[in-house]
Amino acid sequence: MDEEAVVKFVETYLKKKGFKQAELAFHEEIQQQNNSNNAVNIHSDPDLSTLLHSLSQPEDSPARYQDEYSKLRTWAYSSLDLYKHELLRVLYPVFVHCYMDIVAKGHIQDARNFFNSFHEDHKMMHSRDLQKLEGVLSPSHLEEMEFAHTLRQSKVNIKICQYSDELIMQYLRKSKSSIILGIVNEHINFQVSPGQPISISDDPDAVTLIGSSQDAANQINKKEIHWGLLEDSLEERFEKTGGFLSDSEKPEGETKEGDMDENKKRSMDGGKQASIKKSKKDKAASATAKAVRLEANTVPAAPRVKPELPLPVMQAEVEQSILEDLRNRVQLSSATLPSVSFYTFINTHNSLNCSSISHDGSLVAGGFSDSSLKVWDMAKLGQQAGNSILQDENDAAPSEHVSGPNSGKRSYTLFQGHSGPVHSASFSPLGDFVLSSSADTTVRLWSTELNANLVCYKGHNYPVWDVQFSPMGHYFASASHDRTARIWSVDRIQPLRIMAGHLSDVDCVQWHANCNYIATGSSDKTVRLWDVQSGECVRIFIGHRSMILSLAMSPDGRYMASGDEDGTIMMWDLSSGRCISPLMGHHSCVWSLAFSCESSLLASGSADCTVKLWDVTTSTKPAKKEENKTGNTHRMRLLKTLPTKSTPVSTLRFSRRNLLFAAGALSKSQ
Repeated sequence: MDEEAVVKFVETYLKKKGFKQAELAFHEEIQQQNNSNNAVNIHSDPDLSTLLHSLSQPEDSPARYQDEYSKLRTWAYSSLDLYKHELLRVLYPVFVHCYMDIVAKGHIQDARNFFNSFHEDHKMMHSRDLQKLEGVLSPSHLEEMEFAHTLRQSKVNIKICQYSDELIMQYLRKSKSSIILGIVNEHINFQVSPGQPISISDDPDAVTLIGSSQDAANQINKKEIHWGLLEDSLEERFEKTGGFLSDSEKPEGETKEGDMDENKKRSMDGGKQASIKKSKKDKAASATAKAVRLEANTVPAAPRVKPELPLPVMQAEVEQSILEDLRNRVQLSSATLPSVSFYTFINTHNSLNCSSISHDGSLVAGGFSDSSLKVWDMAKLGQQAGNSILQDENDAAPSEHVSGPNSGKRSYTLFQGHSGPVHSASFSPLGDFVLSSSADTTVRLWSTELNANLVCYKGHNYPVWDVQFSPMGHYFASASHDRTARIWSVDRIQPLRIMAGHLSDVDCVQWHANCNYIATGSSDKTVRLWDVQSGECVRIFIGHRSMILSLAMSPDGRYMASGDEDGTIMMWDLSSGRCISPLMGHHSCVWSLAFSCESSLLASGSADCTVKLWDVTTSTKPAKKEENKTGNTHRMRLLKTLPTKSTPVSTLRFSRRNLLFAAGALSKSQ
């Protein structure tokens, strides 16, 4: 830019702003300068050159967006370590809205350049959101795509301390970053807290980009829910009879005859030392049982509610079978961990999509990419092979997938009928039926006794990712790519209820213990709780930073656990809708969650090839006064990590007797 162009630009600017006196003074200065022949070289003055360059740009030019964001990014990364992690939280929402503003003005290529320049900073935490954002390529997309439209219409909640808030505002004013200041004012809601910054690991809700508007979620979470257990259930009747008391809690006169005989033999053999050890062990077990019982008594009993759906009548022999399981249930605690039975699918690389285990562990199902569903009877498999390895016929040689005397027969029952990959399977409470959902948009009901397909349920418009039988049977829920969940009954081919509200795929679904509610986890990073009678959303749980892959409801009805793609597990209080405790420990996707029967333990299975056991009673205890002063109210206790020899864990289930069943897939190359 030469001197004459600079003079014309300044004159135009002064006229536009109406600075008449400044314009006259400027003309006088120009005349004096011409008389003295003192030319000004703007290239020798970098400050003047930068100022003129910035003034020459329109206020809404893409270059201004790139320049202001780049300066904000540099400032945030060079700030003090104490406040850096809070200041960096601002970058992602500013990046998102800068990109969408540039797209809205029609500068598509500039928007792509802006995205490519800075998206690597946010790839680790927000990879899925960035994939969606990258698809916004025209101003019309901002209205047509629900993800982008929701972001434009709502505010991002960011938790920061008071001093961090002052630092950001002071920087934006001093740097005259008008574009960034406008974005902060319109699209960001700072939730300012006094005191020192809170570590992001201690507060999972520090940044809530969007899954639902926070104000709308708070309004929905005020609705009353009846989370108690069903009236006159078998468990309630059994509890009233005191059937859950373990042997160590019974009076000395009630010890089993077998134990008496064993003690007599030991005393006759002169095993005094063994008897002393036995006595100490019994005392320790008794003390542990009493502590567990005392801790359980401190928690108020769950209220009893009536079912909203007409439930099926249970047969007498089925009742007796369940009561027998309850009678033989082992009471688990942090001191008494469950036994684990692990089933491994081998030779299933890129073919096994899902697995499921029946409530008693007698049947194991696998859904495959070739549209088939295979069910193994573990009793027969044990007779044939003597182990619990499940092999797929597709990749194995004949000698690998058959063994024992029945070398000409398959070790599983093959169910064929779907026309697309099978993504989920679920056994009925009694194991006589199994449901499967598929990419062909259907759900099928199979009989494990007749080995045949009974019904094909059509209603979803896109692939069905998950299907789950209700705890009482007869009803089931499905979750789909069409962003809805649906309630069905086995005797009707049309859905009874449709739950719509998620902004992206509904990836998983889980029933509440009283069958009056279902929970759905979505790729929009939220979990919703729905009333099955009305079809309304009664809770929205916000806090995850990636898609939710697994859900579990505690048998006492109080709590829900959700696991996401990043390996984070969150424990939620259903009555308040708040996160009680984030459970950090997995390093990859959490594919499966399961509560023990008395809700004292939570098991989690992950793609990091481990099963972890968590102490729920510790995680859900209210924080002490001393802990409240420090601001750290989250407490969790990891009891045990069980490695599975390079086998990602896809399914977990506690039986009624509190035995933990797990299943995982192992590729042929391993």
